[in-house]
Amino acid sequence: MHPVLEDLKSRGFFAQCSDAEGLSRLMEEGPVTFYEGTDPTGGSMHIGHMVPFFAFQHMRKAGHKGIALLGGGTARIPDPTGKSEIRKFLTYEQLDKHTDSIRSQIDNFIKFDDKTAWSVNNKDWLASLNYIEFLREIGIHFSVNRMLSFETYKMRMETGLSFIEFNYQLLQSYDFLELYRRYGCRLQIGGDDQWGNIVAGVDLIRRVERAEAFALTFPLICNADGSKMGKTVDGAVFLDASLTSVYNFFQYWRNIQDADIKRFLLMFTFLPVDEVEGIMAASKNPNEAKERLAWEVTALIHGKDEADKAMAGARAAFGGGEGGDKSAMPQAKLGRAKFEAGYNIVDLFCDAGLVSSKSEGRRLVEQGGAFVSSPGGESRAVTDVAAVIGADRLSGEGELLLRAGKKHYCLVSVS
Repeated sequence: MHPVLEDLKSRGFFAQCSDAEGLSRLMEEGPVTFYEGTDPTGGSMHIGHMVPFFAFQHMRKAGHKGIALLGGGTARIPDPTGKSEIRKFLTYEQLDKHTDSIRSQIDNFIKFDDKTAWSVNNKDWLASLNYIEFLREIGIHFSVNRMLSFETYKMRMETGLSFIEFNYQLLQSYDFLELYRRYGCRLQIGGDDQWGNIVAGVDLIRRVERAEAFALTFPLICNADGSKMGKTVDGAVFLDASLTSVYNFFQYWRNIQDADIKRFLLMFTFLPVDEVEGIMAASKNPNEAKERLAWEVTALIHGKDEADKAMAGARAAFGGGEGGDKSAMPQAKLGRAKFEAGYNIVDLFCDAGLVSSKSEGRRLVEQGGAFVSSPGGESRAVTDVAAVIGADRLSGEGELLLRAGKKHYCLVSVS
């Protein structure tokens, strides 16, 4: 197997390949052009979307050429993959705006140079397709029986599969064919849930162009407890700092389960495998390795300066406000008058933004998850929903440190 494929396998990226030996031979002959597609169904990617782009960079560093395909065209219809019901339709204006945002996020990570890595938008060839001609040229090569054999369609047949969703595989396959014709693209990479769509594109190129193409998929990442990677009780962990703050992004990685540390260091950083092994061997406390992971991933997504600030904020929070830069922590400014009168604990956590509603705040307090301390002081759980926090709990600087559960902090400053 070609060294880059071996490297991907050793780092946990390898799930399925249509012909590993054939792809290895092609890579031995010279640089292979490959692509990864992303539909702009939202304004930001989340960390689960980044798995193929880490693999993208490994392949690029090995001398191959990558295309980031933005699905401004395919996103106009729903992809049934992994969905229990039809995906929401978005306006063309929304899709164009999302496409620009997603491209910027990928560029920030990939650094497009238009030589070894570049982006294209399938809207350029899909938006103006003549449907009759498309069916005559492309649809003729697809077997309905074979399409229904793929797990994606089997699952949706149970809940109801619309005709428009049935077209998605044809369009994605056509993308592969178009990229082959325009750029000599021979390989599509992606998540393993896209296997059926990708091999359909491989088959279409073989049928139409009498050429060999390849499919390579990566595992869908779950945490050690089986939960979907990148999902929290508060929702997805987004790359957009306005949706997931850099601090909370850092904290997501800082609070992963011990069993996931090595696996995530291999997949979500570019540290050499032997260095990862060294980190795991040298870390007497798992939190040391988690902090390294959190810094590395945050630096890749948000930059080193932001990663440094997030780490300083995390150290300040876990140190009760000492040993780090408090300014990097999530903060809220509240009026002194409410503390002088006695600030109800539920209202306090709501106003600080640590809970989204009073009912959520009451549950947090009743379950022992609401902690209050002055920075540097002892953190104590408040379990009475009628409890009030007075001005005597403020530090000399007029500050109060709140914690919701184990992970979410807010530094309250009073004026």
